[in-house]
Amino acid sequence: MSKLDENRTKAAAYLSRFGETGVLNHINGASVPAASGHTFETISPVDLKPLAVVARSGREDVNAAVAAAKEAFPAWRDMGGVERRRILHKVADAIEARAEEIAFVESMDTGQAVRFMSKAALRGAENFRFFADKAAEACDGKALRSETQLNVTSRRPIGPIGVITPWNTPFMLSTWKIAPALAAGCTVVHKPAEFSPMSAKLLVEIAESAGLPKGVLNLVQGFGEDAGRALTEHRDIKAIAFVGEGRTGTMIMAQGAPTLKRVHFELGGKNPVIVFDDADLDRAVDAVIFMIYSLNGERCTSSSRLLVQDTIYEAFTKRVADAAERIKVGHPLDPETVVGPLIHPVHEQKVLSYIEKAKEDGATIAAGGVKVGVEGCYVRPTLFTNATNKMRVAQEEIFGPVLTAIPFANEVEAIEIANDVEYGLTAYLWTNDLRRALTMTERLEAGMMWINSENVRHLPAPFGGVKNSGIGRDGGDWSFEFYMETVNVALPLAEHSIVKLAQ
Repeated sequence: MSKLDENRTKAAAYLSRFGETGVLNHINGASVPAASGHTFETISPVDLKPLAVVARSGREDVNAAVAAAKEAFPAWRDMGGVERRRILHKVADAIEARAEEIAFVESMDTGQAVRFMSKAALRGAENFRFFADKAAEACDGKALRSETQLNVTSRRPIGPIGVITPWNTPFMLSTWKIAPALAAGCTVVHKPAEFSPMSAKLLVEIAESAGLPKGVLNLVQGFGEDAGRALTEHRDIKAIAFVGEGRTGTMIMAQGAPTLKRVHFELGGKNPVIVFDDADLDRAVDAVIFMIYSLNGERCTSSSRLLVQDTIYEAFTKRVADAAERIKVGHPLDPETVVGPLIHPVHEQKVLSYIEKAKEDGATIAAGGVKVGVEGCYVRPTLFTNATNKMRVAQEEIFGPVLTAIPFANEVEAIEIANDVEYGLTAYLWTNDLRRALTMTERLEAGMMWINSENVRHLPAPFGGVKNSGIGRDGGDWSFEFYMETVNVALPLAEHSIVKLAQ
């Protein structure tokens, strides 16, 4: 039996439980269907066949989930940080114990190659461990002295949180939001993307099996216009943490405005990777290819614009094109696969439409640019050359294995091109000139920048973008700034004169 066949057998076993029960909501410790009885199908992008029936939640389901989170909040808030740390570490252990199951289910649900999903599941455990270790200090603040007062700050969890997560690497991104919320002492209602509902159900079951109290983490499946809107409008949800596209973010902001909801948005990107001719070009080629063609190019931090100094543009883009043609496209459970099928036929059509837009705008297809096979949502890794930054493929987020290469002459032009988009999430700079690196990072409009590196995450560091790429920061204490409220108590150090208004 080949490794692919072996993995298919394992995946079928893991998925069978969903065939029996469907993908249900999870409210106050119980798996329940939508109150209306409505459902929808989730399909696999591998072959477009149904994987499971999913609960289609509405306002009644969200109300029940929020009520459970609200009821569970006081006890979870008042639990000592050391005890929350113990529970969250047990959740991390339980995630690691079921990492293969999570990876196989997610690969079949999203089309992402299992070589990456296995790491994503372990990243989820790492997120829980990191924030678990910070739970005991989450409430800590500062002591600030004046001549007459000692000001003591502390942080308090703000209450039930709504978490809305996307369909790309959904398990890992869910833990990236849920773990710090729980560590802070908040309770959560989670609404995953309708394209990838399955691993969210695994997460809540794993968490409760590890000792997370009932009602602390609740799950409602469904669509944005139904379950999502009910969550963002709910009076008892104090904040919304959202990962997704900007258009949805603007709707969430408007829906939450009447109740003055706090929002944290991790939105899109059209991120530049800038390569100068003095860079280590071998490493730069590898990093460029990894950051656009791994994870099917379906991630917000992918470097989808390749800016190359004109002195090396032709040679460098040829190396990228040659490598792109050699990348294995195939079944996501094949250990050799790099690019699996895109998440859904709707998204596949969006990505393919940009190939036509590139042709219309005058770009050259140097690699890929075609659908692969007749079943499933497979698209070859694609490179556009002879492009300008005004083309639609350079300005709009495609969210697929599609790279647009643009030449530049000097630092000034590189910065101008890099900043000339509505997004500002990440930027990647390849040069061995320290002065250039320092100067350019001062001028690049991005929330995160890497020098001579692909995206290597450090959990204590802030994560987030500028412009239309988002609001707020995740990571380290920055996460707690969102999920907690800072309060100040002023204590007298000496008497001071109080103005007498009555004589």
